[in-house]
Amino acid sequence: MTTDHRPRSAVGERTALRLRPIPADVHAAFLRRPGAHTASFLQTPAWARVKTGWRAESLGWFDGGQRLVGSALVLYRRPPGVRRFFAYLPEGPGVDWADPQLERWLDPLLDHLRGTGAFVVRMGPPLAYRRWSARTLKDAAGPGRRVGDILPDLVGPLGAAVADRLRESGWRRCGEDGQGGDAQPRLVFEVPLAGRGLDDLWTGLNQEWRRNVKKAAKSGVRTGVEGPHALPAFHALLRITERRDGFDLGRGLDYYQRQYAELNAEQPGRMHLYTARHQGELLAAHTLLTAPDGNRVWYQTGASADHRREVRPSNALQWRMLCDALLAGAAVYDMRGVPDDLDPASRAYGLLRWKLGTGGEAVETVGEWELPLQGAVNKALHRAMHAYLTRR
Repeated sequence: MTTDHRPRSAVGERTALRLRPIPADVHAAFLRRPGAHTASFLQTPAWARVKTGWRAESLGWFDGGQRLVGSALVLYRRPPGVRRFFAYLPEGPGVDWADPQLERWLDPLLDHLRGTGAFVVRMGPPLAYRRWSARTLKDAAGPGRRVGDILPDLVGPLGAAVADRLRESGWRRCGEDGQGGDAQPRLVFEVPLAGRGLDDLWTGLNQEWRRNVKKAAKSGVRTGVEGPHALPAFHALLRITERRDGFDLGRGLDYYQRQYAELNAEQPGRMHLYTARHQGELLAAHTLLTAPDGNRVWYQTGASADHRREVRPSNALQWRMLCDALLAGAAVYDMRGVPDDLDPASRAYGLLRWKLGTGGEAVETVGEWELPLQGAVNKALHRAMHAYLTRR
């Protein structure tokens, strides 16, 4: 998106935008259209069918010529004992965040959500705020250090400007008041692919990564893409990974089966399951998601076995996925969330260090923002919701 450089008088004459619900198929077709905003997989109609327990609605912004120019997926949920809704736009909405008149987009949204019975709105503008190169973070690693403490290599002017404008309009960044935090990762790791070739991608890996990819090939690790029949084996590996690394995603096999079916039904090839086998045995499996316009891919979930780790199946698998994403024309390979811990003695740093080896960059987004809708009751419900979430 680019900033509008027309004279202020011309900008002020912009027509109002109208917002209305749109059918899921119209929404999906809009997201695939060249020139539309690159939407997160969390903003696709298919994702609404993955998320059980939520009611969903596709919304579209229309200009004076009745052209669809922006979209959003809104998820609605009632907290326990509450008759009104929590409205959530994960990594959205998809609007022109560079518009000097941002209220043209957000005011109709708030009016609509107020009419649905929502008492609070949470959204996650898909904008970068700060960026750190792999080299910067490697050099800065040390006891007690965190990514946020390090001077970034780049500050995104649009992300910074939007954060200021939201704050001035009464929105509050999640977590800033000591209540709750982002539901989606604010700090992610990206490998830029645009304008690069396979040789560039290879030389971007650090020495350890290149050595491990070569070792996997020499050991006979075979990578490939398998269908939904391999999801049970993937999920079994995921449970092993959770126990080993001390986390629990809380997602059953049915979640991944539903995700695979729904995303690929909306657009074939939206989700792939990549596998790495050694002597026929599955040692690692990772899921890869693709944006509707193909401009971005996400490494979503990775799983690996406890044994034969010396043949480096995960490195081989990531290299295969990176190469496939590049050859498919994606501009960004998104490895999703990373911890902000730069202390080499901490366990969390191990995950960050592994991703740093790809030569990409850590990206802090503007994060998620909340706004209780007007009215004393809505504000009281908002406070009660955070109190409930804090106790959980």
